[in-house]
This record gives sequence, structure tokens and C-alpha cells, in this order.
Amino acid sequence: MTIMVGCSNSNENAENNIALIEKYIQAVEDLDFTAMETVLSDDYVGLGPSINDSIGKRDAVDNWKQNVENLYESISYNRSRVLAITITSGDNQDDWISNWAELNIVYKADKKSVTIWANTVYQIENNKIVKSYTFYNEADVLEQLGYVFINPNDL
Repeated sequence: MTIMVGCSNSNENAENNIALIEKYIQAVEDLDFTAMETVLSDDYVGLGPSINDSIGKRDAVDNWKQNVENLYESISYNRSRVLAITITSGDNQDDWISNWAELNIVYKADKKSVTIWANTVYQIENNKIVKSYTFYNEADVLEQLGYVFINPNDL
């Protein structure tokens, strides 16, 4: 994993915040939903990848547990870049970590594999993840799994 740190002078927690995200990423790669739970704040909210997607801590952990038990054989962060920043004014004041990654996901049922570019931005408070925004192309994942998209006007 390559780490880039970009921060203002006020971001004294950059190293700790990066370590927290590395711990979370390791939990994802280990398919360890228990470890994931330890880094999420009780009031955690995850947003994305779709505009209407949002999830709280309990549902996020339960969702990961279901995915680990039924869906994913492995998840690997092949390329990962991390940026730490502190926003000092406005609505989004806080410590933030952005992670850009190429992920490879192998599914249990058919051993199919997909590779995605994903960007997740994490808000950190009191050494916990309180919010995340995740962006990736869901249609690309489905296409790699063999789904075919048909224009409804062609039906």
C-alpha cells in the first residue's frame, strides 16, 4: 500500500487517522466483520455508491457479515492510495481520509472475479470512522459479472 499524506498544519492526527483506515482496509481484506465493527463509531453513517444509499453501523456490520458468509471469497486492495486532510472551516470541518483503490473481488458461488476502481472518503472523530462516502461504478461490476444492459426503447 502506498501512503500519501497531504495535510494542513492543524492535522496533527494524520498518522493516527491513516493507521485507522489501514486497519479498516485490512479488516475488509481479511473479511473480518468483527474488526470492521471496532473502527466504526456507534453513530457511523455510510453513504453511496448510489445517491439513495445510506447505512448505519449495525446494518453495515450485518451486511458485511452476510457478504462474508454468502457472497465474497476474497477482496484485495491491489493499488491503494491514502490522503489525509483536515478541513478547518465550513460544513465539513473535521479530519478526513480519502482512499483511492483498485479492488479485486472474487465471489464464492462461481469464483467470478471483478476489478473496480473505488474511492472512499472517511470522516474521523475520536479515532473512529463516523462517516464514509463510497464511489464506484456499479454497472461496471455487473457487466464484469456477465449482466447485459438493454435499452428499454429496444424492447
